[in-house]
Amino acid sequence: MAKITKEEAFKIYQTISLIFPNACCELNYTNAFEMLIATILSAQTTDISVNKVTPVLFEKYPTPYSLKDANVADVMEIIKSIGLYKNKAKNIIALSNELVTKYQGNVIPDFNILVSLPGVGRKTANVVLAEVFNVPRIAVDTHVLRVANILKLSNSYNPLDVEKDLMEIYDQNIWKDLHLKLLFFGRYMCKAQRPDCNNCPFRDNCDKFSTK
Repeated sequence: MAKITKEEAFKIYQTISLIFPNACCELNYTNAFEMLIATILSAQTTDISVNKVTPVLFEKYPTPYSLKDANVADVMEIIKSIGLYKNKAKNIIALSNELVTKYQGNVIPDFNILVSLPGVGRKTANVVLAEVFNVPRIAVDTHVLRVANILKLSNSYNPLDVEKDLMEIYDQNIWKDLHLKLLFFGRYMCKAQRPDCNNCPFRDNCDKFSTK
């Protein structure tokens, strides 16, 4: 359960919106399939690293129909600069095969279908639903998880609990934007390593800052 009121939570959202008014998805994609693959590849890897490999990957394998028949060693070679590339290569090939055999090559905007695909977890499904299909969802990654606790929007380190807390305290019409704002705040200001506490508007009420 969140530790603050809805009014206080909305002020946090407004404050972060002033700092990051143009927070957006930083993965490069042109369609739902590319976004799904890029999001899978981004696990435990920076978006910058993913954006370096996806142009080559999508040029050679632009659709589920082409990627499902790819040689796994070739895909590994293309994405070897990112973390967990061996498992990711296997997953995106298997996922492409399922998209073709079950869904005519389409990415279906259904949470249960998405999480049934190889390599797709709750966070990835929520990102794709919100970013591509404008379905009100909140994706909780490591940045959002950390920031939500620091800002007392949640007192849980379980991603599902944090997702529920944020959905309860914020109106669904800002869920997508909220995810992006919290993500940017965690990625560029309240960083896990060397956070920019001196310029943080919340530092006076931050337990981590006060103990430094």
